[in-house]
Formats: sequence, structure tokens, C-alpha cells
Amino acid sequence: MSVDPLNFVQAQSNSIVENSRLLKACRREKTDTTPVWLMRQAGRYMPEYRQLREKYSILEIIKTPELACEVTMQPINAFDLDAGIIFADILPPLEGMGLQLDFVKGEGPIIYNPVRTADDVAQLYVTPPEESLWFTLEAIKLARVELDQRGLPLIGFSGAPYTLAAYAVEGGGSANHLTVKSLMMSDPQTWHALMEKLSEVVGQYLLAQAKAGAQVLQLFDSWVGQLAPEDYRQNVMSYTRHAIEIARESGVPIIHFGTDTSGILELLRDAGGDVIGIDWRIDLDTAWARLGDGVAVQGNLDPIALFAPWPELQKRAQNILDQAGGRAGHIFNLGHGILPNTPVDNVKRLVDFVHEYQVV
Repeated sequence: MSVDPLNFVQAQSNSIVENSRLLKACRREKTDTTPVWLMRQAGRYMPEYRQLREKYSILEIIKTPELACEVTMQPINAFDLDAGIIFADILPPLEGMGLQLDFVKGEGPIIYNPVRTADDVAQLYVTPPEESLWFTLEAIKLARVELDQRGLPLIGFSGAPYTLAAYAVEGGGSANHLTVKSLMMSDPQTWHALMEKLSEVVGQYLLAQAKAGAQVLQLFDSWVGQLAPEDYRQNVMSYTRHAIEIARESGVPIIHFGTDTSGILELLRDAGGDVIGIDWRIDLDTAWARLGDGVAVQGNLDPIALFAPWPELQKRAQNILDQAGGRAGHIFNLGHGILPNTPVDNVKRLVDFVHEYQVV
């Protein structure tokens, strides 16, 4: 019986990726060393990216699959990372719902028609991601070809329902989330209608990314730490769970990440996810003890540490690895994204150190 060489090579590649450090850690299986990838590992701190940004806006890069793939691969070419993460942003799904999005230099993301009323919510679309976010799905397919050759998995991602709601209602970033939390507290009917739509959009988008080839999915709830535990429990948790349940139909591991979540770690775990991402505001061993043995843990170096002299950075990374204690299921990462102007050499040295370090 003849064997198609292309299918044989793809099958070999898929087998290698399935047994990669990151996927094994997501399954809480033992790895030869701690896997490491870094949130915003592709971006403004890299000179290759800055050169592209001189020619294109961030939305142009995101919406041009070939460029998004190129940026995805830049840190893979520069460092010994254990995964790629597709170059995208959490906000384009809001465009597909009918919101007008732009990234303004010095101000960040701006929504020109924010959601404030029941009528605003009623006008939001829930469109198939294959129509509204086709460019990221195509970029995933391109990046998979590149990463498969290296035996590395690709991470797809989305903003979580609350974080997307925060941007949609505030019209951009916010220091105190006055407008979005006021809507949640004063008009629960409108709030729940908004979250129902967002949870469906998020879940379907994650699922579509897995179908396009992403082998891990990460849900970013970057602003959920602004909430009191009861507000999360009553007004957010079920929608996050719904999005994760849709994404889980793909069968790929799901990382559930939030910042400033020390007060709601157990709720975050109960909302779903195979891996819980934690930030630097809590010790990793303390967080893992609270979460229990049923999940893997990702984190949790302070991104500012990458600006420190190497001996200090090394000490902080070692402390995290010692807290993990070599347990199966730890993925080394930052507690949030790499910052602009981060020294590239420190990133390389950190990645290499994580791989080389063995807990005694």
C-alpha cells in the first residue's frame, strides 16, 4: 500500500507537537525541562517588529495574514521558545460586532461608538468568526506550516467576555472601570444581554481558531481583577464558563489567564480551563496550593524584572522555578505581557535559563 509522503510528514509533525513540552505541561505530564513562552513575545521590543510598524499600522499587520504570520515567527526565530502565539489583538472581535475600532498613537485602543444602552446592545451582531475574523484564521494556517517544521505548537487566543465588555462600554482603556461597572450594577438586564452576546462571540472565535490549527487556546481576562468576587460570581463567571465550554468542543487545552486575580483564583478555576495563568501579585506555590492538583499553572514573573540586571532577573526566575518545584504542569511565563523597550538580550537569557535550570 502506498503512503502519501505529505500526509506522512504531517502525521509525524502532529505527533511531535502533541508530545511537545507545552502540550505535555498543559496535560500535567512530566517534561524534560520547564516549558516557556512569553505573553506579547512578538511586539514592540523587537527591532524586526518595529521595522514592520514603520510601514504598516497594527491593524494592517493583524488583517494581513502573511504579515501576522511573519510577526508570529519573529520571536521563534530569535529565542528558544516552546510555542508560538498568533499575532493578533483581543479587540478585533468587537469590530465584527459593529463597533468602530482604532489604535491611536499615545492613547491606545479607541472605540468610537461605545456600548452604553439597551439599544446599543440590541444592535450588536453575533457574526461567524469565519466572516468577521477570517484574517486571523488564515494567519493561523500559515503559522502552523512554519511551526510544524519545528515541532512547536501554536497558541490561539481571545479576550474574555468581561474584558471585551470593559473596552466596549468604556470606549477604550480605563483606570477604574467606572462606566462598565456602573452599567453592570444599574442595568442588569442590559448587562446580561451584552454578556450573552460576548460569550457567544468569544467561544465561537476560540473554537474557530482551533479548527484553523491552533493547538492551545488562551482566554485573556486582563481586566477581571477590577471586580469584587461577588460581582464576578453573579455577573461574569457564567459567561466565561459558556465561552470556555464552546471552545472545549475543539478538544485542545485551554489556558485561562487574568491579572490581579488573587481574590478570585478559585472562581477563575471553577469557570474553566486546563491551565490557570497567574500574575506576580501572588507567590506561585501559594496560588497552586489554592488551585489544587486538578489544573496546571502558568506564570508568573513580573514583566518589569526583564529590565533588571541579569543577576537579579536570574534570581527572580529561579525563585519561581523553585516554587514550582519541578512539578508536572508548570509553564513558565510572565504575569502579563512583555513591555516596550524590554532588553532583547534579557529575554534570550531568561528563556535559556528556564530550560537549563534543574530544581534540586
